[in-house]
Amino acid sequence: MAEKRVNYSSGAPLEEKVGYSRMVKVGDHIYVGGTTSVQPDGTVYGENAYEQTRYVLEKQVKLIGQAGAGVGDVIKVDVFAVDMKMCADISRAYSEIFHDIRPLCTVVGTPALNRPTQFVEIMMEAVIGCGL
Repeated sequence: MAEKRVNYSSGAPLEEKVGYSRMVKVGDHIYVGGTTSVQPDGTVYGENAYEQTRYVLEKQVKLIGQAGAGVGDVIKVDVFAVDMKMCADISRAYSEIFHDIRPLCTVVGTPALNRPTQFVEIMMEAVIGCGL
């Protein structure tokens, strides 16, 4: 029998219009889609890659909490950066949250994101109950 699927919305207008979820939970597995540092009022948080990375990771950790996971349950983080020269700032923010947990992490360069003031987009995966 297949595991039950639960879709989670962040309330972004495009989720309903386009037909996607911010997060999907299947059994104990949680998948968080690409997330940027757009705030609820539609503005972009942070003026550099460090601030944006930290904001997005905290936002995603809070989101997986709604599905019953914690920061220690994160197993994979994928970061898309508009400039690979930003890796030091991205790594610093990542390390502040995940240094001792050590999930898989990939940083990929991308030519652009939705807005020119966005520097990173992040996806995350977690498994409930596997945490440190």
